[in-house]
Amino acid sequence: MYKTYINWSGGKDSSLALYCILQQKVYTVNYLLTSVNAIHNRISMHGVTRSLLHAQAASLGIPLTTIEMPEQPGMREYEDILGIKINQLKKQGFTHSIFGDIFLEDLRKYREEQLAAIGITPVFPLWKIDTHKLMRDFLTLGFKTIVVCINDKFLDKSFCGRVIDEQFIKDLPANVDVCGENGEFHTFVFDGPIFKTPIKFTKGEITYKQYKAPLNNDDNCNQPIDTAVMQYGFWFCDLY
Repeated sequence: MYKTYINWSGGKDSSLALYCILQQKVYTVNYLLTSVNAIHNRISMHGVTRSLLHAQAASLGIPLTTIEMPEQPGMREYEDILGIKINQLKKQGFTHSIFGDIFLEDLRKYREEQLAAIGITPVFPLWKIDTHKLMRDFLTLGFKTIVVCINDKFLDKSFCGRVIDEQFIKDLPANVDVCGENGEFHTFVFDGPIFKTPIKFTKGEITYKQYKAPLNNDDNCNQPIDTAVMQYGFWFCDLY
């Protein structure tokens, strides 16, 4: 079996990707790899606390390793820090890297090019599967997830802090992908078939933030920084 790590955001896409990989029995998933804002101790972009990230790892029974990022890194700084971490994993014998990407061709190409230089093979278990099917499968399998970040270009504040269910899906505007693959929203998964026990949390306040610098689209963890988002604001639902 291939020694593998999964790019773990704590959200629905990485959770479903992990579930699919575990069914294949081809890869041993030895690490969750998560990009963390080292200043605020939160998962990059969508802001879930480090403590809840550790709670997920404990429930999954998979060790966590993090990429400690500064506040809003530039693209070169991001790639340098990421490259150091991936090279360390390569030296530990890792050969494959799992991603929860679904249909963004440029993003997949970027990942493949970056990892090819290090000698890691990327794996995309959800690739080109219809997102409506993925969401149906996600809910049918018993996963539970809450929306923790909203891009206000696509959705209003009312969607932030909602648990995804059939009504949530019906309420989505026609221009929003049901899995949020274009960065419309990001999630935190707190229960499902891959977890030994549900993740306990309390919903906190919902806040609005704007960013002058580009950020990385993080429901699919460790992807390149998207300069298009620098003009948009985000709604965040705090969990603790």
